[in-house]
Amino acid sequence: MAIPIKAVLFDLDDTLWPIAPVISRAEIVLYDWLAVHAPAVANRFSIDSMRARRAELMATNPRYQVDLWSLRHAVLCEAMIASGEDVAKAEAAMAVFSDARNVVTLFDDVLPGLQRLGDKVALGSISNGFADLQAIGLDGHFQVSIAAHRCGTAKPDPAIFVMACEALKIAPTEAVYVGDDLLLDVEGAQKAGLRAVWMNRFARAVPDHIKPDAVCTSLLEVEHWLTNHLAATAPS
Repeated sequence: MAIPIKAVLFDLDDTLWPIAPVISRAEIVLYDWLAVHAPAVANRFSIDSMRARRAELMATNPRYQVDLWSLRHAVLCEAMIASGEDVAKAEAAMAVFSDARNVVTLFDDVLPGLQRLGDKVALGSISNGFADLQAIGLDGHFQVSIAAHRCGTAKPDPAIFVMACEALKIAPTEAVYVGDDLLLDVEGAQKAGLRAVWMNRFARAVPDHIKPDAVCTSLLEVEHWLTNHLAATAPS
């Protein structure tokens, strides 16, 4: 007998909003701030060079694969020191970046989709990024929000999915995870015992070795899939 779904958990970036334009704009806003408040950094380092340094650090330090806030902060601190600027400015710089990072444009289906889904099951989020759902205005839709930089583990580690289920007081088999990344979201969730819906908003091909429980292109399709599943598992 199929197990009914009691909760839908969501990835955030590229699932509820497109992330590339958000990060691009936030890095420009930060760089403009540096040009005024830490000009030696802006003169010595570019957006691209700091991005390359973050990639180097992430490859050599597992902590930064979990804590993206600390990764950006560390590179800013390095740049401040190397340029002779006050390293304390890194805190203000991170606040500028974080504020800009939370200016997102939701996909059109997100708000009505979350409202309708929330009437059927509990909702939660699990993210490796450091978006602030309260600043974005979505926190009221979620009973649980798990961020990798706060809990010390990141997708695709099954532990972060189990953590969210435990917070909702449900078994992993009673949850479905919706995300855009086949490795982090689909495989990660399935290895933790959840079902996984691949949110394929960008017409990507599904590799043969990964088998999502469903493939959707919007929250409306997720809702239809969930409705059909709930009907199939309802007591007769």
